[in-house]
Amino acid sequence: MTQWIPGWTTRPPEKGDLILALSGSDVIKPENGWLHDGGSRLFRDGLPESVSLGSYKGRDVFVTELPDSSVGAHEAIPLRDALLMLSDAPADMLSTGFQVWQWWRDHRFCGRCGEQTGFHPRERAKWCEPCGIPWYPRLAPCVIVVIRRDDRLLLARSSRVKRHFYSLIAGFVEPGESLEGAVHREVKEETGLDVTNIRYHASEPWPFPHQLMVGFFADYAGGELVLQEDELADADWFLPGDTPPVPPETTISGRLIRAMENEISRGGIPV
Repeated sequence: MTQWIPGWTTRPPEKGDLILALSGSDVIKPENGWLHDGGSRLFRDGLPESVSLGSYKGRDVFVTELPDSSVGAHEAIPLRDALLMLSDAPADMLSTGFQVWQWWRDHRFCGRCGEQTGFHPRERAKWCEPCGIPWYPRLAPCVIVVIRRDDRLLLARSSRVKRHFYSLIAGFVEPGESLEGAVHREVKEETGLDVTNIRYHASEPWPFPHQLMVGFFADYAGGELVLQEDELADADWFLPGDTPPVPPETTISGRLIRAMENEISRGGIPV
């Protein structure tokens, strides 16, 4: 049975429910697991404003944000670190909670007329009564691609990230652009290369703040490496098993890199 099931209800939380507690970009962790009981002493002054997320092991789950003064001795773990520690189901739940709470917080008022919004009666949306329009959670599609050139793969180091590992070419999809078109454009902009044989591999929600990462394989088609310096500090072609430090396989970039290494090592020929 699936333990985590996304869902939606307009009712407020009760003491028998489970609460995902946030403080800024941190997850407030109870002694066991990642969810607090609605009757926890953490909420001794009453359950704060909360938003429905779904259910976990048959119990309804809500997300809320606590002020620093309420956290007390509980452990506060940065969300990014928490996501690297978890199996798929809890990671999806934390990702959903963080994104839903940001959407809830940022859409208290209608972006068109300025009136306060309320619950949509039938779906996960904020509702403006005067305008008659819903405001849904934001979702920003991004592409991320591992590029193969014969028996090597392209890895790049960001000029913006302090961590000194190498990763993949990635970027946001522009309005009116297809996913494949975004792959072509991002690769060309950041590296000067052309690619072909673009093929979908996997996807991953990435809540910083509301991205959906769509992962692809692609093959080198031409061009020389010319880096976009405000995006990349370095990039080069590497043999499988002889790469610099890369992200862990708990991330889509890490999984794409490992999958491409396996394809090259098996002698797989791109379709």
